[in-house]
Amino acid sequence: MNEETFKKKLTPEQYHVLREKGTETPGSGELLHEKRAGMYTCVACGNPLFSSDAKFDSDTGWPSFDQALPGATKHIDDTTHGMRRTEVVCAQCGSHLGHVFDDGPASTGKRYCMNSVCLDLHPSAQSEKKVT
Repeated sequence: MNEETFKKKLTPEQYHVLREKGTETPGSGELLHEKRAGMYTCVACGNPLFSSDAKFDSDTGWPSFDQALPGATKHIDDTTHGMRRTEVVCAQCGSHLGHVFDDGPASTGKRYCMNSVCLDLHPSAQSEKKVT
């Protein structure tokens, strides 16, 4: 997909975050408090990224997951803003999704801190799930 196609498909906010490595305002994302079971996919290309079973409430202002689906994401060293972080991009289209940190739940130790505007939720038949 070329940049013109991304611009036509995505909202201005989505384009800014996904293609220009922006960040949505903390606490503003529609999926932050989402509790339904299902699959989270890349809004730009539809690539499955996270299962709702991996989602947890990190109190950071962005949806957080303790693991991505195998092969769904790529990690890139990010030294912008005077910090050393690990950027997470979609393995299929290369779009920026957020960052991963080593301060997550004990099961994996990871916190995939994602922007809501980057994700689509495809709910499963089970409509509610408890997010811890």
